[in-house]
Amino acid sequence: GLLQPVSGSILFDGKEVNGESTLGRQIAQVFQFAVVYDTMNVFDNLAFPLRNSREPENKIKRRVEEIAELLGLRQLLSMSAGKLNPAEKQIVSLGRGIVRKNTAAVLLDEPLTMIDPVLKLDIRRKLHEVQKELDVTMIYVTHDQHEALTFADNVTIMNKGGIIQTGTPDQLFLNPASPFVGYFIGSPGMNVMDCEMDDHGISVAGISYQISKEKFQKIKGLDGKFQLGIRPEFVETRIRPGCNQITFKLKNVENMGPYQILTLELNGLIIKARVDDQFNASDNNLVQVHFPQDKVRLYHNQRLIS
Repeated sequence: GLLQPVSGSILFDGKEVNGESTLGRQIAQVFQFAVVYDTMNVFDNLAFPLRNSREPENKIKRRVEEIAELLGLRQLLSMSAGKLNPAEKQIVSLGRGIVRKNTAAVLLDEPLTMIDPVLKLDIRRKLHEVQKELDVTMIYVTHDQHEALTFADNVTIMNKGGIIQTGTPDQLFLNPASPFVGYFIGSPGMNVMDCEMDDHGISVAGISYQISKEKFQKIKGLDGKFQLGIRPEFVETRIRPGCNQITFKLKNVENMGPYQILTLELNGLIIKARVDDQFNASDNNLVQVHFPQDKVRLYHNQRLIS
């Protein structure tokens, strides 16, 4: 491959492939910058891997036309690849990666970074259709968490060279394993607040906040740093009678069309709340806030405990 491993094992379906030749691994890669052969037409670009494998020309023609149909390239087969726009080149690059029927996996290294935002949606849709149609494993590297959450069946979050958490988009959104994951996933990211234990539960920004007995038992007796996390979507500003609540000062309102993002402050602590477009601030700009117990996540030394 591109790099030789110096330790550990690479496993495909439980089988070690460290010593396997690059060709034998049956892995295709789509790079950030589209790689096409500009002097060839689109048909020959797609056919290139098959000709390297010495497939019969009649089978090559049939397979190339199948992939071209799947990717919407049929009208471009005779066009020189050098005349394609960046999005079309990236689709051809993808097609060359999946044209072999024995492809075990496709590695995509930020393939949409250089693509116009309007065209990204079309390529993302095609990628999703290809994955479902061919049932091929795709490993998609991206810094765009929106891409990851909308495209992937499972998402792996990495930080400083290590895996932090792997799970479905829902699992990462609802139960982030660390404050880093909570803040990275979501727009805005999770509110993460330093807190301390007190006789009734925890205190946030010097204000006592009662938590459930179940959560309290999990943190009771622990030393170290605690943090409370809650997503802006789950912060309640329409308080029901008897709810545990904290008073914040409204600092800013961002109008996002069908909803608004509030910036709230308490003793130097800043949090975000997502509310509907009907929200109206009080005359004194004070907002009563409630954190539903089932939406609150508690972290101890950067790890989820409840």
